[in-house]
Amino acid sequence: MQPARFTRRREDFRCLHCGSAVRGTGYTNHCPHCLWSRHVDVAPGDREAECGGAMEPVGALSEADGLVVVARCVRCGHVWRNRVCAADDRDAVLALFGRPVPDPSPRHR
Repeated sequence: MQPARFTRRREDFRCLHCGSAVRGTGYTNHCPHCLWSRHVDVAPGDREAECGGAMEPVGALSEADGLVVVARCVRCGHVWRNRVCAADDRDAVLALFGRPVPDPSPRHR
């Protein structure tokens, strides 16, 4: 099985959690204000997940290539990692540090 290739999709959306209008860049996968996202992908950018649930930011990690927000789907429990981007609210990101980060879940379709 080959690893999934990233599919860039430039999409604007309204945040499910805070209602902010978000202008997509093709790499945008979460709200830069509250850091919530939506469970839409099986592989990054494919839009093949059937769930569609809201993804709550539950923790943050510092990795070699930058900061990562870990989100968990409130509907199915799927865990996803989103890279922090320059537009993200730094205080919201920093508030997630120190929380226990869940292991990724295979339940995501």
